[in-house]
Amino acid sequence: MMLRKIIWLGLALLAVTPGCETTPHASSRSRYLIGYTDQQCDDPRGQFYNSRTSRAMVVRADGTGRREIGASLITRSNAWTGFTGWWPDGRAIIGSAWESEENYLWEREHKTFRMTDGNWLLDGCLVDIHTGRTVNLTAVDRVSSYNAGLSPWPGDPKRAKFAPLINGIQHPFVMDIDGHNKKGLSSGPDGFTYGCDVSPDGRHITYNKNYLVYIADADGANPRRVDETPGHTFQFVPTWSPDGKWVLFLSGQHYKYHPYLVRADGTGLRKLADRGTYISAMEPLKYPDFHSGHSDLPVWSPDSQWIYYTAQVGEAVELMRVSLAGNVEQLTHSKPGVAHYHPVVSPDGKLIAFGSNRDGAGAQYVANADGHNINAITTPTPGRIQRHAHWRPLVP
Repeated sequence: MMLRKIIWLGLALLAVTPGCETTPHASSRSRYLIGYTDQQCDDPRGQFYNSRTSRAMVVRADGTGRREIGASLITRSNAWTGFTGWWPDGRAIIGSAWESEENYLWEREHKTFRMTDGNWLLDGCLVDIHTGRTVNLTAVDRVSSYNAGLSPWPGDPKRAKFAPLINGIQHPFVMDIDGHNKKGLSSGPDGFTYGCDVSPDGRHITYNKNYLVYIADADGANPRRVDETPGHTFQFVPTWSPDGKWVLFLSGQHYKYHPYLVRADGTGLRKLADRGTYISAMEPLKYPDFHSGHSDLPVWSPDSQWIYYTAQVGEAVELMRVSLAGNVEQLTHSKPGVAHYHPVVSPDGKLIAFGSNRDGAGAQYVANADGHNINAITTPTPGRIQRHAHWRPLVP
């Protein structure tokens, strides 16, 4: 049920500056591109009819140069794209998806997803943003018709990882960067496994299996559960700190979980922050459908000193950050009903991009890392939503 939450696993400037003014990092903003996903969100017929309008986009971090990426991947009706990341060489990582309308109607009737051959197709593709040249890595020596989470393998430029769905079960896989030599990493064929993240040195992985977090060797050997707190029946999507010393994840009960931290060896578990009554999922649709919410995950700053997340404060979902010592800062102060979502920090640590409906519709914003000098970089448009920002330095 969480699979789609992980995937989607996504013109004119509008300044909205918080009370305490600081100098904006204008030079930093001009040096970055941001990839994101744009889609319709107000079709009352359900998420399929909204999702098929999804398109991968890029825009400069100063709000200029907005354009679509990967349009050539849409070759038939009911196909769409989503922006999921950047490759080290500057190519965009695009999720290319298709679903039959008949399958969605079955899914909606049964309130469950059915990602089977002939009904769904999801691939991870690399797109050159200058030439448009596209490479579909998960289609090479295909192991599944549903492949999420394509990303490079840290510390090894010759490998990549992704998460195919095989016989209804998802597993982390590794492959060569040409798409060949695909191998599974999780222990055993059973248990829904996803959210795989690789340590910065490439020597270990962490993932959640059946909603419990594990750390294992890079080849999947020696898996060990990191949180055995009584009552913590739901752990979710762990991530390594950039310095490789910590693993961050959500833990608690379903829709009642908060950021937790453990050392790289799985010891020293502690709760880092509280999200109040926030369910840790943002709802992109005006008319919610079955499992249509998208997980809203905490993220690291590049120096590994801060974790950015969102939390319920009063009647708004606010942007927050917490230091490793547990010092919490509230970065936004909003009117009732406003929600912020999907924060992500720029590679230099000076800026943060996030989604918000603060101006009436879900758009993308950039602010200083301390929350000041908030600027819209996409136009808040009723009936549409933009989400899942990904930073990339501009390449000359």
